[in-house]
Amino acid sequence: MRFLIPLILITAACSSPPSRPAANDQPAPATATSGRTEEAGTVAEQSPTPKDEAPAGKDDFEGTTGIIDRKKTIKDAAVLKAIRTGRHEGFDRIVFEFLGDEIPGYHLEYIDKPVRSCGSGDVVPLAGDGWLQVRFEPARAHTDEGKPTLGSRELVPKLPNLLELKSTCDFEGQVEWVAGVGSPNGYRVLELAKPARFVVDIKHKQADTRHS
Repeated sequence: MRFLIPLILITAACSSPPSRPAANDQPAPATATSGRTEEAGTVAEQSPTPKDEAPAGKDDFEGTTGIIDRKKTIKDAAVLKAIRTGRHEGFDRIVFEFLGDEIPGYHLEYIDKPVRSCGSGDVVPLAGDGWLQVRFEPARAHTDEGKPTLGSRELVPKLPNLLELKSTCDFEGQVEWVAGVGSPNGYRVLELAKPARFVVDIKHKQADTRHS
């Protein structure tokens, strides 16, 4: 059994820095993957949540609705091998898992419709009232022979806020996915090691407690 490894938390916001909750890390089980072959447009099967991806408390993070951007220099383009989604108390989680030990640079921001494919420029239909773009660079989601490393380019988890997730780019060292959410609420990002994983937590819709 491997020992717990400290979690590396990377957050950035346009206004004030988010809080830094503590969490633990250990390798994800080989069975916990949403990279299995799926028919496009079907509801993604929910995988068990590995201990290393369990939340550190509830939605007790400030998060941001602005831009998070971090550039990195790594040995080679990181290969995206799996994507998982899950519901937690107060937020929905997306996990991007990469081969090897390195997480590429990343850029996240809420974008306006229409969402477009980076190669063709075609409009990509996506559910929700908000669209969180997650771009990795240098990265790829295909083998040296050009075969996809993921079984599906679309997930429809239908979680409380995360409704849909689609690939919009795997071209010239860039990998991009866009999350369709019911409401463009605050989000945070985390980096996890062994294996290399990039986590995006998006807060659920906040209940309106005002009285009429």
